[in-house]
Amino acid sequence: MVTLAGYKNLIPIHNSANSQVDRGQQVDDNEPVILKFLNQDYPTTEQIRRYKQEYYLTCQLKSPGIIKAYSLVEWQRSYVIVLEDFEGISLQEFLKGRKKLSLEKFLFLAIAIVESLGQIHTSHIIHKDINPSNILFNSHTKELKIIDFGISTQLSRENPILKNPNILEGTLAYISPEQTGRMNRSLDYRTDFYSLGITFYEMLTKKLPYPTLDALELIHCHLAKQAISPSQINSSIPLIISEIVMKLMAKNAEDRYQSSWGLKADLENCLEQLELTGKIGVFPLATQDFSERFQIPQKLYGRETEIATLLEAFEVVAETGKVELMMVAGYSGIGKSSLVQELYKPITASRGYFISGKFDQFQRNIPYSAIVSAFTGLIRQLLGETETGLQLWREKLLKALGSNGQIIIDVIPEVELIIGKQLPVPVLGLNESQNRFNLVISNFIRAFCSEEHPLTLFLDDLQWADLATLKLMERMLVEGQTKYLLLLGAYRDNEVSVSHPLAMSLEKLRKNNNAINQITLNPLSLDRIAELIADTLQQTHKINDLANLILEKTGGNPFFTKEFIQALHNEGLLQLDRQSRSWQWDMVEIEGRELTDNVVELMVKKLQQLPVFSQEILSIAACLGAEFELILLTWIAEKSPQDIFASLKNPLDFGLISPTSELDENLLIQSYKFNHDRIQQAAYSLIDDRQKQEFSLQIGRLLLTNLDPQEQMERIFEIVDRLNAGRELITDELERLELVKLNLSAGKKGKDATAYVAAREYLKVGMEELEKATENPWLTEYKLTFALYKELSLLEYLNNNLDASEELLKYALTEVTSNLEQAEIYNLLIVQHTMTAQYLEGIESGQKALALFDINLSLTDLEKALAVEVELVKQNLGDREIASLLDDPEIQIPEQRMVGQTLVNLDPLSYFFDHKFYSVVVLKMVNLSLTYGNIAESAKGYAGYGILLSSVFRDYKLAYEFSCLAVNLSDRFNSQSQKCSSRICLAGHVNHWVNHLKSSKEVFDDGYHLGLSSGELRYSGYALEHSCRYMFYQGVNIQEILELLPKYLEFLQQTNNQWATDGMLGFQLALYNLVGMTSSH
Repeated sequence: MVTLAGYKNLIPIHNSANSQVDRGQQVDDNEPVILKFLNQDYPTTEQIRRYKQEYYLTCQLKSPGIIKAYSLVEWQRSYVIVLEDFEGISLQEFLKGRKKLSLEKFLFLAIAIVESLGQIHTSHIIHKDINPSNILFNSHTKELKIIDFGISTQLSRENPILKNPNILEGTLAYISPEQTGRMNRSLDYRTDFYSLGITFYEMLTKKLPYPTLDALELIHCHLAKQAISPSQINSSIPLIISEIVMKLMAKNAEDRYQSSWGLKADLENCLEQLELTGKIGVFPLATQDFSERFQIPQKLYGRETEIATLLEAFEVVAETGKVELMMVAGYSGIGKSSLVQELYKPITASRGYFISGKFDQFQRNIPYSAIVSAFTGLIRQLLGETETGLQLWREKLLKALGSNGQIIIDVIPEVELIIGKQLPVPVLGLNESQNRFNLVISNFIRAFCSEEHPLTLFLDDLQWADLATLKLMERMLVEGQTKYLLLLGAYRDNEVSVSHPLAMSLEKLRKNNNAINQITLNPLSLDRIAELIADTLQQTHKINDLANLILEKTGGNPFFTKEFIQALHNEGLLQLDRQSRSWQWDMVEIEGRELTDNVVELMVKKLQQLPVFSQEILSIAACLGAEFELILLTWIAEKSPQDIFASLKNPLDFGLISPTSELDENLLIQSYKFNHDRIQQAAYSLIDDRQKQEFSLQIGRLLLTNLDPQEQMERIFEIVDRLNAGRELITDELERLELVKLNLSAGKKGKDATAYVAAREYLKVGMEELEKATENPWLTEYKLTFALYKELSLLEYLNNNLDASEELLKYALTEVTSNLEQAEIYNLLIVQHTMTAQYLEGIESGQKALALFDINLSLTDLEKALAVEVELVKQNLGDREIASLLDDPEIQIPEQRMVGQTLVNLDPLSYFFDHKFYSVVVLKMVNLSLTYGNIAESAKGYAGYGILLSSVFRDYKLAYEFSCLAVNLSDRFNSQSQKCSSRICLAGHVNHWVNHLKSSKEVFDDGYHLGLSSGELRYSGYALEHSCRYMFYQGVNIQEILELLPKYLEFLQQTNNQWATDGMLGFQLALYNLVGMTSSH
């Protein structure tokens, strides 16, 4: 039994997972009270927040139909709410004790509940959890009171956050469709009418309309399934009462009662008939149900065909497993996002996932921003799973990501909350890093696409997408492995020319024979605008002239149309006549006003109706982006969180912004978004260019100051974008140099994420700022300058600006002061020349690099050079066991490590240039390792030597030993790329001379998978090409091999492995010949 100072005679009367409710007395005056304890020793922030909110909102509601709250008492590590005790019991408990509720008793209770709910709504509060357990009734005094305001809201509208069904706010059996977060509409006071309808349903039938215990199925029922009417369950229930209940339970809020007054009037009519005649006849419902609130309906007008097209695309994905791309095009405000969100219902029915991300017009540099936002939302949904469900996802993701989990965590930090901390990934070459990243992010996305849970990924405002995102989209659509994915993209077609990156990306997909479905949205017709006006004003007469005017002003743009109608009301041009209970307007007066036909001007005018401080805060918020945080606003405005929160209440009520998080323990909302790009644009236009720069610089500085190093790296793009936007105002040289370093970090992170265009821009800004900060950067900031030149040259190369890249490197050669740094630059040139097939230029760079360390690598007299190296290997090896070389120490001398790196970089180039020269390069690598010790790249040299011993010198036993040494050495250094290539070399060139042919298959399989995980896709392709031929040599049925070849060829072609593709095609043709299939191929 719990005790609480100041209270006595505590008796438990109710216990749940969240709270314990006791009846007791105050010591001072013996006043009976109810004490509501949090039922947790260590309550969460969310539980404490709900308790505080319940207390404060209950205190505001001083109405007879609402429970009174006396005090909020701190108790241990928690709180206790002290409430009045009017000796009521919950309606749930009251109903349990009765087999049947008489019609008279039902109507009495129903009217009392509606009166109490009306008191709540009159106080501008939405309860959000109306159900029998939150309604108390004293059967002796006939008092009825509503309780439990823990999730209630004072906002006139809310956009519910899409959550896992296990953690939805409210009681799931009674929750409205819009409150699930899976309906294309915001939530207002009418959500309570739906919950009330289910409460009435249960009171009348002793049943719930949707009795399922499966959370997702129950949500689907709320969204789409029509309940059996109460009168069908029990014929003694009058039809009119059944109709009242079903009207309350309408799926769309516009089809429910619009006021407590109208509902109460119908219930009183029923009671009056019952008392007078003993029965209740049918009458027209809602004749007195007129809402004085000016509300524009949220339903879509004139989009029936487009919705059907979208539904058809989703059904194809869900039923066949195909990948579908659907583009939705149209002007800003035409309703692209609203249309796409109509998919919530069918996706829920199919247990699918719908995730969305939006690109920001003022933050176009941030790589994958919309994709990160979408999957961050999905991860947060998954975190609401049970521990068992979470463990299944953990296993699934770890299987998909392998040892490369950190790559995804670097892009989407929240993933760590599911898979845990991951080991750092090894540094790879440029191509391998790009391949690895592409493979890992593709595998990550595919992990969420399944027959059980089809995935719909919606990317909004693709006209502002970064190039990395567009390339990822292309890969997901081209790669054959992806299934059960519907990719939806919305864009403004008037802002996308034929040379726009999005248009070029779509054209590339068309040329690749990918089907691109497109919906182009047109403006609303006059009839549809008239329908919208009629629904808004709840009347159909005299609206044609008004509809014509609105069409003329807005061009039928849905967003503009609704805002224009709202503006007419705000300016007093649409007025409610309470006597006639209708809306009135004067067309002459409306036409006489100078009403704008520009939507941004209209939004600016709307903003200017706000208090000045609210305008200022929204302008700062617009600088932060389409989404913004309260804490940043408090830092910039230098006001308290409470002051900022108060300033945002008017914009929230005006529908300019929406919360994207719930109240915290201090009853503040921390995260918000602008409800439309045009609103953000209008807020942004309220400040001049100088202020925009000042705010951007201030935001960047504050983020740097207030975030720890890990958070800084997670948000590096955001920070650097802010600072870059205001960099003209920086006057301090040290701050400018810090900005250079930050741009360098952002460039590197962008490069790691294969966002090469954005990365290049960061580095170019870094270079510009470096030149401003110091007259001679090579003299005063040598290390920073060298790093910038190296990274920028790489990014120019990766962006196919080969001349610019080479120019940067050659200039850097004139400035660097050490042999090691010169060699590093020459190695970059080797890699670039290899990829562009400039073999002689690459060899020349390698020669220059090696010459810095007194090593001669000549192209003349290769026979002699080869003989010298062979003899040196014999001398350096002596009588040592080959296996013992594994334990040689690691090379510590930087110069010799650089020599090893240079020889390894020359390896592929020399292989294609000249086999004798290749042999010399391999042998030099072997001699370096025998003389100085091992590095990870030594495995490459020993593997190459194994090939030479096998194919040139025919010493198969020795070849096998060196090949095995290469494999073991790659394992010792845990070099994923070397693990792959050394195994392919062993299985493809040596193993079959020593062991049975079938033993090579396992080695090939290991090499293939290691190549996939490390980004060594070239060698993974070699593994497939070799293994097919080996299957043939082993006598595997030719038809079985032919069935595998198309899948293998698809992989080779997707990874641009021309050598392996040619080999595979030649082998395929040979097999066709053998089985007599050439005439048909």
